[in-house]
Amino acid sequence: MLKKIIAILGSAVLTASLYSCSTPAADNGSLSVVCTVFPCYDWAKQVIGDTSDIELTYLLSNGSDIHSFQPTADDIIKISDCDVFIYVGGESDAWADKALENARNKDMTVVRLMDVLSEQIVEEEHKEGMAEEHSHGEHEGNTEYDEHIWLSLSNAEKCVSEIWKAVKSVDEENSALYTNNAKQYIDEIKSLDSDFHALFDDNPQTLIFGDRFPFRYMTEDYGLDYYAAFTGCSAETEASFETVTFLAEKADELNAPTIFTIENSDCTIADAVIANTKTRSQNIKVLDSIQSVNKKQIDEGATYLTIMKENYEILKEVYDS
Repeated sequence: MLKKIIAILGSAVLTASLYSCSTPAADNGSLSVVCTVFPCYDWAKQVIGDTSDIELTYLLSNGSDIHSFQPTADDIIKISDCDVFIYVGGESDAWADKALENARNKDMTVVRLMDVLSEQIVEEEHKEGMAEEHSHGEHEGNTEYDEHIWLSLSNAEKCVSEIWKAVKSVDEENSALYTNNAKQYIDEIKSLDSDFHALFDDNPQTLIFGDRFPFRYMTEDYGLDYYAAFTGCSAETEASFETVTFLAEKADELNAPTIFTIENSDCTIADAVIANTKTRSQNIKVLDSIQSVNKKQIDEGATYLTIMKENYEILKEVYDS
């Protein structure tokens, strides 16, 4: 994959160079903000609001997962010319660092969210019972950090504040608008965070996932424990009998009423876990990791907070006793 991405980047750089030699960059006074994953995009959208003329681009709008996304030459050119670029900054979007090195706009404001959250970033955790990774590729032996920073509402609050600063810095004329939007939005984030704390602070729980587990930051926020088939960034799709049996035994031990999966799961592993429990009575619930939201969902009203609220309602249904 790395060789393919390098080839794409090289092609994009050549295209951008030819473009800059033959046609001057358009200068119509408009500003542009480019985002990688959906949470970045939606946070920026809430800060910018409906009345600003800023052009906002969501690169993964086709619903690609951050772990498998490969930028096109057009994507690289959009980044090269933008005024603000917002990305996670983890292993999965390391391609962006190379794109930024060759950006035409040398005055671009870059928001790398894993830098913003440097003190909150945690290493990817391999919990007891998880299936072993068959291959780590070129990153074998390196420390892997959990990229799913947006699944913490407290992280979201910090990220929104940084995005507000970035947008305001390139459009001081409308800074009051962005400040008001950011304040109102952060208040909404804090309100939902309070709901999660009310649900779990005096009600500790252990979640069992028959799937990847990208919710580490959420469990850290609310004192939850978990067991899962794979780590959050795992590329594995088939769990061993040992992993399935381990999760089934944990479900029995904890009297777990639910086996969780993430969005787009075929539920094969969750079904196998349930089939190996003593009661076989657990149900399956889906928690959305917000890493593959597409344009159709956005057009239908999906936002970062609506999805996080849906996750809250599912957890409340299971654990609010």
